[in-house]
Amino acid sequence: MVELFLKQVEAQPGAAAIIMPKGRVVTYAELAARSAARSRAYQRAGIGPGDVVLIARGVSVELYETLLAVFRLGAVAMFPEPAAGLKGLRVAVEAVRPKAVVTTGIGLILRLLFPELRRLKLLPEPGGNDAGDGVLAHLAGDAPALITFTSGSTGRPKGIVRSSDFLVLQHSLLEKLRQTKASDVDLISLPVFILSNLAAGATSVIPEGKLTRPAKLDGAALRRQIAAHRVNRIVAPPAVVARIVEGAEPMLGIEAVFTGGGPVFPNLIHAAARAAPNAAIHAVYGSTEAEPIAHLDMKDVSAADWDAMAKGSGLLAGAPITEIDVELRDHEVFVAGEHVNRGYLNPDDDKSTKSMTGGKLWHRTGDAARIDAKGRLWLLGRREAAAGDLFPFAIETAALSWPGVRQAALLAGAGRAKLALSGDGLDKATLQVRADGLGQIDVVVLAEVPMDKRHNSKADYAQLKKLLA
Repeated sequence: MVELFLKQVEAQPGAAAIIMPKGRVVTYAELAARSAARSRAYQRAGIGPGDVVLIARGVSVELYETLLAVFRLGAVAMFPEPAAGLKGLRVAVEAVRPKAVVTTGIGLILRLLFPELRRLKLLPEPGGNDAGDGVLAHLAGDAPALITFTSGSTGRPKGIVRSSDFLVLQHSLLEKLRQTKASDVDLISLPVFILSNLAAGATSVIPEGKLTRPAKLDGAALRRQIAAHRVNRIVAPPAVVARIVEGAEPMLGIEAVFTGGGPVFPNLIHAAARAAPNAAIHAVYGSTEAEPIAHLDMKDVSAADWDAMAKGSGLLAGAPITEIDVELRDHEVFVAGEHVNRGYLNPDDDKSTKSMTGGKLWHRTGDAARIDAKGRLWLLGRREAAAGDLFPFAIETAALSWPGVRQAALLAGAGRAKLALSGDGLDKATLQVRADGLGQIDVVVLAEVPMDKRHNSKADYAQLKKLLA
């Protein structure tokens, strides 16, 4: 990925690489120089090929300076999952035992408070002696480059190791969908896509606000950024897209919206289409272990498809990409392919998720789905959350088409399922009649349905269960 980035530096050194929320612009040449200086500083501190460096800092220019510097050295960048909080950070450090850490602010305080963090070498900021050409290690393509962790929403966070070749392959597959041009200016909040933009030569505008709390972002502030920097594409999870398009005047300059990382329900797709009438709306389905799996372009959704979703047939995710194999086993999605992670950091985590069948290594996603006659995936929700013929996404997608409903979550279990709804002016009796047409379901109206911490785009079923107990 560094070499792809450096090609862009050579081709367009003065082009904007990253624009920060307050308007600070960093060019490709400046980012290259800054990452080079960091690589020299880190090398002086003893970091070399194969060393694991914990990176604990927010989405910023400095984050990508650091990541590129670590990659330049042939070292391994490690990111804890922000949604897992302090517990996830400590689990990650215990699992990997990195050699050093790069952090600021609260990270420095946490480092002093916890022994497992305090023992890590704190890497220095670059100084005047670090200017000049940076280091560029040449390692085998299958050497580890990046370690990330799952959110831990279904158990202990799992570590995933990606090689340099894996990252380049993932970038190429995402670019087949995105078709990025050097002239593109993206409002983008998904960190892996910013890295992909740096390899493709586009400009990344980092949204204003705390990205770990997407539901609290200021939609008006994001729209001002879009106007100020002439953004033509939005690349963000559903919760961020929702904040941008709520009550917005039409954004005629937006050419494309790419969203994923959580369920993309029809109400959001319609809202995005109204707010960006000239844009192609894309939903990308994938997981931490396999990204992308399937892709949906709104223009390919027929009236019959919208009607089927409103009647409880599931959430249309589109056709699987050609580079992946998909099988359904008892409704559950299994995937195989070169860009599907082959194993977790801890081999014990592979026992329930990996299997060899037909000479292929398959990954068990945990998602339930069906495949229609056109070969398209219709997501039904988490497999373990189903109760008989009732699947969460199928019911939730239908409920979100009902007038006034803003949030929906199905909690299945012994006896009748509970459908938690929130919205404006909801009449429980009317909603119950609609729910009766979908199955043995009792409607519960709440002020707010608890949402997941990671992307705030799907229900936090564990919290909902406690709330309704």
